[in-house]
Amino acid sequence: MARMLAAIPALPWVWVGVAGAAPPHRDIGRGICMHRAPGGFAGSVRCGLPLPLANESFGAVLLQHVLDDGFADTGAVLSECRRILAPGGVLWLAALNPWSTYRARWWRSGMRARGPGYWQAALARAGFPVDAVSLQWLGPRWRPEDAEAGIGAADRLRAGLALTVSKRVHAAIPPNAVRKLRLQAGVGAMRAQLRVVGDPGGEGSQKPGGRP
Repeated sequence: MARMLAAIPALPWVWVGVAGAAPPHRDIGRGICMHRAPGGFAGSVRCGLPLPLANESFGAVLLQHVLDDGFADTGAVLSECRRILAPGGVLWLAALNPWSTYRARWWRSGMRARGPGYWQAALARAGFPVDAVSLQWLGPRWRPEDAEAGIGAADRLRAGLALTVSKRVHAAIPPNAVRKLRLQAGVGAMRAQLRVVGDPGGEGSQKPGGRP
């Protein structure tokens, strides 16, 4: 989360997490921190959906396991995130990994883990570009020696995953190109001059059967 916020030094951000989760501590003054609460959210702002936040005014929205409890309307929350994100703003979504052996820790706790495919489909329905989604595995590795080998089989057993996606907007349709105007007077004068030069009888002379 610290690296994510470091990439947007000028814009404010929003963090939403479950009770007990720790918010980021970088420049907390320009960020809004909220926790899940009965009927909505509490913290810097106490509200429900839709969020009382201005359109396209935040550089990043961070959701830390806030959609894992199954009580939030996933589609409505993601749509609100897209609404308040500025063009080029980033959504960071952390969720539990259903394939991890750590799932025994949240068994019967009300938390629900879903795979990356579920989240990608949810992001697409909310209007985010699925082809730009970046997937990251979070948590300790079972085999530390795989650290330099990229994403390996051991990484897929980590406790959590994070999806990162930027908000794209359609570019405005440019106006039609302005047609270049020709200086008609200058062209006509040039043609008239050529006709005079090519007439041996001079301007206004009459040829047999012809025109002056």
